[in-house]
Amino acid sequence: MMLVGPIKALAENDSTAEVKKVELTVQQKSELAALHKEILEKRKEVINKYVQFGVMTEEKGKKVISHLEEHYTKMEKNGFIPKYDKHHKKHHRE
Repeated sequence: MMLVGPIKALAENDSTAEVKKVELTVQQKSELAALHKEILEKRKEVINKYVQFGVMTEEKGKKVISHLEEHYTKMEKNGFIPKYDKHHKKHHRE
């Protein structure tokens, strides 16, 4: 319960923080690509286990994996720099 206060304060500060344009080096992009790929593969393993154990259908599993792969492709296209959607900020202010 005590953690809610500091976390909320940090979240509020993030919404007003200035976004800086950052360019990553080839090595930095490569390191991030490897980490994101590893995360993608592990998440796909988890989804496949859910399907295997009957927690979700095969159709749902394929849909989730497709979404994860699309997200990875988008991150790759953006040079592994996350793009924060302005739409989400409006939602959190309401």
